[in-house]
Amino acid sequence: MKIPFTKMQGLGNDYIYIDCFRTPADTLPDPAKLSARLSPRRTSVGADGLVLILPSDKATARMRMFNADGSEGLMCGNAIRCVGKYLCERGLISPDAREITVETASGIKELSLSVRDGKVDTVSVDMGVAEVSDEIVVETGGKQYHVIPVSVGNPHWVCLADDLCEVDVESEGARLSSAVEGGVNVEFVERIDENTLRMRVFERGSGVTLACGTGACASVAAAVSRGICPVNTPVTVLLDGGALTVILGEGGTLLMIGGAEFVFDGVWEGEI
Repeated sequence: MKIPFTKMQGLGNDYIYIDCFRTPADTLPDPAKLSARLSPRRTSVGADGLVLILPSDKATARMRMFNADGSEGLMCGNAIRCVGKYLCERGLISPDAREITVETASGIKELSLSVRDGKVDTVSVDMGVAEVSDEIVVETGGKQYHVIPVSVGNPHWVCLADDLCEVDVESEGARLSSAVEGGVNVEFVERIDENTLRMRVFERGSGVTLACGTGACASVAAAVSRGICPVNTPVTVLLDGGALTVILGEGGTLLMIGGAEFVFDGVWEGEI
């Protein structure tokens, strides 16, 4: 079968997007199997996963996100910014629309589009309220890790580090992620100053990625809870793929601001 798709990326966190307004979801193969088939980088299209952009009776559109291994994710901050850009620039919403909503597995998210010369420059996403738990100690691989559990619609473990250069994100992240049934996203975070964090991430279902929007939000929420970053102030989170701005408001609501880019359009032809 032939499936039209669009490759998009937010800070290097790349996904294969299928427009289910134009290609109905019921005409597609199982999206979990499709994601696992299309995501390998050397033998297929290559991506961190697959995103379906669907009609919604509750919001402007609905997003379903699948990791590279086929597991379905609850939310992806970089992917949802790309969805906002896609809806605007591919004519699925009014060209004058600046405030839209996207239904996700972790609830409806509000997006604000910053448009310049007909192109979406940045997207601001109301990520809701983070749930920050007390620090726990996790022992794995012969090491002890002080972990701050944070939920931003999906689960994260934030590990504060003195020097990220001393952290083997791939191996240590994999061990920590697999310590929880179903996996958990793991962020290693170094404080640069009160308004700047450096973060690297191991995402469950995908491994080490260049960026993670929900992970950036979880990291800021954890840093604010520990008093190392201020509340109600923009914090720059430096990721391998670029920078995001995250603001934790007085009421605990997280605002994430960043860009999104088209990479290419294509048609996949094959069998699952």
